[in-house]
Amino acid sequence: MSQNLTLGGPQAGYKYEFKTDGVYLTIYPAVEGERLFELSDMRQILRECKVLDYDVGILSRTMREANGRPQKISEPVEITERELEIIAGGESLDDNKEEFEPYARIVVELSRDKMKATIRYDTRNGARLPTKDMIMAALAEAGVTYGIDEEAVEDGTQSLTPFVAAEGLPPVNGENAYIDRKFDLGIKGRPVVDEYDKVDYKDLNLFVLAKENQTLAIRIPQTKGTNGKNVLGETVPAQNGRPIPMPEGKNTKVVGEHRLIATVNGQIVDKGSRISIDPRLVIKGSVGVSTGDVEFDGTITVGGNVEPGFKVSATGDIEINGSINGAEVRGRNVYIRGGVTGAERVKVFAENDVRTAFAENALIEAGNNVYISDIAFHSQIRAGKKIIMEDKHGQITGGHVIAGEEISVKVIGNPAFVVTRVSVGVDPTLQKEYQDLKKAYKDSKRRLTQITQTLNTLSKIDINKLPPERVEMITKLTRSQFPIAGQMKRYEKRILEIEDLLSNMKNGRIKVSDTIYPGTRLSVNNILKNIQSDYKRCTIFLNSNGEVEVGAY
Repeated sequence: MSQNLTLGGPQAGYKYEFKTDGVYLTIYPAVEGERLFELSDMRQILRECKVLDYDVGILSRTMREANGRPQKISEPVEITERELEIIAGGESLDDNKEEFEPYARIVVELSRDKMKATIRYDTRNGARLPTKDMIMAALAEAGVTYGIDEEAVEDGTQSLTPFVAAEGLPPVNGENAYIDRKFDLGIKGRPVVDEYDKVDYKDLNLFVLAKENQTLAIRIPQTKGTNGKNVLGETVPAQNGRPIPMPEGKNTKVVGEHRLIATVNGQIVDKGSRISIDPRLVIKGSVGVSTGDVEFDGTITVGGNVEPGFKVSATGDIEINGSINGAEVRGRNVYIRGGVTGAERVKVFAENDVRTAFAENALIEAGNNVYISDIAFHSQIRAGKKIIMEDKHGQITGGHVIAGEEISVKVIGNPAFVVTRVSVGVDPTLQKEYQDLKKAYKDSKRRLTQITQTLNTLSKIDINKLPPERVEMITKLTRSQFPIAGQMKRYEKRILEIEDLLSNMKNGRIKVSDTIYPGTRLSVNNILKNIQSDYKRCTIFLNSNGEVEVGAY
């Protein structure tokens, strides 16, 4: 309540004083014995000033005495200086009631998480818009100290619509750790498209492979969270990101703290929580249009056949439970439960051994031995060491069979005198390498001669008169001599090594446990012999005279 507010004065002949302890009235003596107001006028003023409960007797006595001394006529009342100004000006407070209407009550609502303070107005006792200071005071009383939107508060003094007066700073949780896989298993089953947009339907990407020491995955570590603050100024803790273990599986290992690598070549097997490398690839069915060509760093097992026109290649062993039909297979060791057939289109290459039930119109090459349990019919078979055909029929008919050390069979040729060529004592692998090297050496020598002749011709020209592009060409041509010459020296060295190996090879031999028929053409350490009649249970070798001899088994 305002203190020491007054209405009237000596000139008016009266004075009302509104003090903290009550309302006081002073009546001044009349001037020249004439008073300008009556008791009713004083009572009207009191009504205007909202003084309704007063002592009428004291009021009357004060009027009569008019002694200029203040008399308390009422207990304190609420009134403002502005209200007194209106009354003093002769106006009614009723005519200005909007100005003096009670303010709407300010309600501060906090959200459950204390991250938001909303202002609402209770207009049951009044609908007057509060001031900004009132709103700020209400927020302070509610404990809201952080995130106050002063612009929103200012706008809130213009309307009774609820509004958000303050918002806290939300905490930012840390990111969880995650595994960044450096391979895509999603490409499985999609045919390879080359740079010319040509689709290779024989390369279906059925297996995603990895090399030893290849990075398979990187762990991205979790991060720390950033704390927030609510509208009460309290800290809102953030959650740190959760860690994740490395998905280390079989044939993989963790390098450092966050990198997973393969420890062997093989197929990637991703089980979610574990990434492994399987050096063994199992194909349950056949290799054909449903799989495309198969190339794998490791061991391959094929449950069915290898269909015509397709290829299977592995750095490890290859086991085929069916047959190879007009296809190509390359591996360390190749084991074929069925046979090898294909109208001269089938090719089998092994670094070490090949084992199969039979071979028909096939090309088989092995660095060590070839084992055939039944027959070899019109096939080209080469083994660095031995060809063993001692089970079942154990028969070679037609074609050309070559072994570095020994051929052991039951039957060579047939009663129809089909031409069958059998050679021992020369490693076919070394022999082929020797022939290839001789050809490569010859080609390199011819190329070097051409370069030398060209440079000799160009040496007669004043190089300073040539355009820059011609000078650059001569420079490149000059430099190209040196790698060719170096390669030729390496060829010469290897050719001499192979010649020495071939000259020191053991005398080969051919063992026939049943029959060798006429039409067979034998070669032992490059010495030829044609078989003109049947031989039973015999061994063919080179005797001390350097002749091919057919001896006892």
